[in-house]
Amino acid sequence: MDERNKGLIKLLLRIGSYILVAALATAMTLAYYTDGGLPTAQSGKLQELKKLIVDKYIGDVDETLLEDMAAAGMVAGTGDQWSYYIPADQLQEHKDVMANAYVGIGVTIRSEENEQGFEILQVEPGGPAKEGGILPGDVIVAVDGQSVVGKDVEATKSIVVGDIGTTVDITFVRQGREQTVTLTRQEIMVQVASGQMLTEDVGYIRIKNFDSRCAQETIALYEELEQQGAKAFVFDVRFNPGGYKDEMVQILDFLLPEGVLFRSENYLGFTAEDTSDASCKDVPMAVLINADSYSAAEFFAAALQEYDYAVTVGQATTGKGYFQNTFELSDGSAVNLSVGKYFTPNGVSLAEVGGLEPQIPVEVDEETAALIYGELLEIEQDVQIQAALEAVQKELS
Repeated sequence: MDERNKGLIKLLLRIGSYILVAALATAMTLAYYTDGGLPTAQSGKLQELKKLIVDKYIGDVDETLLEDMAAAGMVAGTGDQWSYYIPADQLQEHKDVMANAYVGIGVTIRSEENEQGFEILQVEPGGPAKEGGILPGDVIVAVDGQSVVGKDVEATKSIVVGDIGTTVDITFVRQGREQTVTLTRQEIMVQVASGQMLTEDVGYIRIKNFDSRCAQETIALYEELEQQGAKAFVFDVRFNPGGYKDEMVQILDFLLPEGVLFRSENYLGFTAEDTSDASCKDVPMAVLINADSYSAAEFFAAALQEYDYAVTVGQATTGKGYFQNTFELSDGSAVNLSVGKYFTPNGVSLAEVGGLEPQIPVEVDEETAALIYGELLEIEQDVQIQAALEAVQKELS
C-alpha cells in the first residue's frame, strides 16, 4: 500500500466528523431555510443566570459566547442528534456548504487535529489544491507559515479562508517529507455527481450529497452515460449525508413510474406526499449504501428498492427518521431543528426499523472504507461496486 494511504485507515468513518476547509460542514439533512418565526425576548432563568455571570463573575466574560453556549445547550437538551445550533459567524459557511459552493482551496479534512496536523480526506477535482498537487492522505502542518499543529479546526480555518483571488501558502507532509505550495483561493463549485462507464453497457454515478444542483448534475450525467451506451446503472450513495428533499424527489421522479415517492408528517400532524409522473427509466439499477448513507441518501435507495427498480448493495444505513428546518434567529445565528418525520413510499420509518438493510450485503473493513471515502480505491478492487455490477449484468443477460 502507498505510504500516503496508510494514514487513512485510522479515520473515524462518520461524515459528521469531517469539514470542508473554508466551509464548515454541519449535519446535512432534508431541510429548508426559514427566517424568523421564533421569540427573541430573553426571560426567566437563562436571563437571570446571564446577568449573574456578567455582574459578578471575577473573570472576563464574552457575552456572545455565553449566549451561543446556552443556545447550543438548549438545542442539545432536546436529546435529538439531528438538531443543532449554528452561531452567527458560522451561518454563511453553513449556507455555502448546502449550496455546494464556497471560496477556498478545495479540500476536505478531518475535523480533529491528530497531533501532527490536519489530514486531508478528499481533494475537489479542478480546485486549487488539486491543481497544486495536494493529495488525499497529505497532512497540513502550516498555513502562511503559521503552524496549525495543536490548533483547533476553527483557528485553522480562519487562516485558510480569504477573499477570492488571494493566495495562501499551504505546508503539508507526505511520506515524511515537508512541502509548501502557494494556492490561489477561488470559488469552489463542488462536483455533486461524478461517474463513468463500468463496462460497455453499465454506467456508474456517484452522488456526493443531495444539496443544491444534485438533481441537475445527476440527471445530466445519467443522460450522458446513456448516450455512451449505458443500458444499466449503478448509483453510489455511500458516505452521502443527505440534503434537500426536493433534489431527491426530482431524481426519483426522473427514474421511477407514477406513484408516491416520499411521505412526511410535520409537528402539527399534517401529512404530505411527493409523487412521480408516468415517465420512468425501466433499466436494471443498483444502489450502493453503507452506514454513512444518511437521510435523503437512504430514502433514495429505499424508494428504488420498494418499487423493485433497483437492488441495494453494501451495508445497512443509519436510519434517520426526522427532517429539519433551519430557523434564522434575530442575532444572525440559526437553529437546525427537527420538525417532522419522514417515511418511504410504503410508509416505512427507517428510524423505527434501524435503517435500510441491503438486499445484497457486502461488508468491507475500516481500511477499505477509508480508501473508498478518499476515492483512492480502484473500481476493480471495490468489492461493493463489483457486487452491484454483477447484479445489474445478470439482469441484462
